[in-house]
Amino acid sequence: METVVSGIRPTGRLHLGNYFGMVKNSVEMQKDYRCFFFVADYHSLTTHPHPKDLHGTVREVLAEYLACGIDPEKSIVYLQSDIPETTELYMFLNMLAYVGELERSTTFKEKVRSQPDNVNAGLLTYPVLMAADILLHHAHKVPVGKDQMQHLEFARNFVQRFNRLYETEYFPMPQAFSYSKELAKVPGLDGSGKMGKSEGEGNAVFLTEDPESIRKKVMRAVTDTGPTEMNQQKPEPVQNLFTLMKLVSSDDTIKHFDEAYNNCTIRYGDMKKQLAEDMIQFTKPIRDRAKSFYDDANFLHKMLSDGEEKARASAAKTIKEVREIIGYRKF
Repeated sequence: METVVSGIRPTGRLHLGNYFGMVKNSVEMQKDYRCFFFVADYHSLTTHPHPKDLHGTVREVLAEYLACGIDPEKSIVYLQSDIPETTELYMFLNMLAYVGELERSTTFKEKVRSQPDNVNAGLLTYPVLMAADILLHHAHKVPVGKDQMQHLEFARNFVQRFNRLYETEYFPMPQAFSYSKELAKVPGLDGSGKMGKSEGEGNAVFLTEDPESIRKKVMRAVTDTGPTEMNQQKPEPVQNLFTLMKLVSSDDTIKHFDEAYNNCTIRYGDMKKQLAEDMIQFTKPIRDRAKSFYDDANFLHKMLSDGEEKARASAAKTIKEVREIIGYRKF
């Protein structure tokens, strides 16, 4: 059976972009693949979270992960920081990574621009740690959004270099995977770009957000003054709203507002109200289940203990074999 590996950073609550970009595919893959799902708490250290905040957001993300349908009976769920083999493989892969290529990472260049006072080595080697997460369990498939494709390419490069340097076919070549056959990129509410916390709280709709907050955010979403010609092309901010509507609304609702736009009778206020209510209905089951998981500390403890045991068994085997391939053997 092929293996799937997927992780998510505990930098705050999950939003619709996380769900449609990665989590939904992860849930669907559980029935067909051997799945490893982890909370990437090492990755979050690039932003220097407070210890209390880190622990709290790890718990939140776990609860939301489970609420979305990740099933520990079908998959292995663990914390990245519980698996020390991750950092050892990270070190080995760093020897195969070149500074020039890491500096060309789109994510790294964005971080340099947005946080010039915190350009740490962890940001530079972020793709290497991500590759270690993927290769530790010999992943064949990785559910990623479009914005993570470059990081997956780094992992593929490291596989080629390792296998070529040590004349082996040890690591399989990981592939991006989506059941929808197209990697999702969920737009934000600010009129351009993607949905994400780094673009500001008002840009994202969170899976456990209260209904009134969702309504306020959506009503502030960027639009234009409205169409002036029949069937004219939608500008990006308006197209973004239609893209979001396709994710959470019925076909009839989408058709209604699309026809209204094409005949120049659309009222953006009505569209936003409908979109907000559809988002609230879509997230309600997740919101309710997440609270239940968050409050059940005993369940979370047992799940992570079981997940750690299984993930470490897989990771230890990989590290033992990698060390032997490289040439580290006991005398």
